Amino acid sequence: MRPVTFHPMTLRRHLLRHKIADLPQLKRVLGTSVDLTVFRKLQPLGYLTSYSHRGRFYTLREIARFDALGLWSHQSVWFSRYGSLVDTVEALGRSSSHGYYAQELADVLHVEVQEPLRHLVQQHRLNRSLLGGRFLYTATDPTLRQQQILTRRRAQHLPVAVQSEALELSPEELQAAIRLFYELLDEQQRRLFAGMESLRLGHGGDRRLAEFLGLDPHTVARGREQLLEQEVNLGRIRRSGGGRAPAEKKTPR
Repeated sequence: MRPVTFHPMTLRRHLLRHKIADLPQLKRVLGTSVDLTVFRKLQPLGYLTSYSHRGRFYTLREIARFDALGLWSHQSVWFSRYGSLVDTVEALGRSSSHGYYAQELADVLHVEVQEPLRHLVQQHRLNRSLLGGRFLYTATDPTLRQQQILTRRRAQHLPVAVQSEALELSPEELQAAIRLFYELLDEQQRRLFAGMESLRLGHGGDRRLAEFLGLDPHTVARGREQLLEQEVNLGRIRRSGGGRAPAEKKTPR
């Protein structure tokens, strides 16, 4: 009796249609009850295992459309060009210009990362440094690690509204962008923007915003007070009495 032949194209057609599938589904499609048979047929197709859902789902590399971080999802199931969750966490930690805090990585990857981070630090594949009361995970290379820490420290002096650890931008690029935006505002809007950011920053916010935007700290304080007191002139740019005195209109002789 001839042995049953299973063709890998059967799996490929199913995955191209449904994008992802778990092992029970693939066994039914292939018509086998043996796990190893499925993996043997997936191997030449170039398959990926999800790093979320405990690696329960599979797709093909040709299907995945990875984003800038090398991630792709379908129906809330996440895949990575780097493979496993551990390898993905390591790759992001090494390639980031500013390193990652654990919660930032969890937000980016949509899964818990404490265990992979502990594993990577123990194996000296990532470094862990205490910064601002939290552990920052960076590359193990001393030069790259110092640059990541320096970039992070500089970024933490930016106003809260323009901080984004998910953006691969330098502090200089962020500062240039926010200053350009600031120049487009009128006098009252500038004052209110500075006051709002000062409130976000808390203690020392007036001074930090004044240095960042090139303002007098009293101007930042005035904007903060206006917001707290809800003293905003919606129809005016300047306060009453502000600006030049109106010129007297003379009748030509």
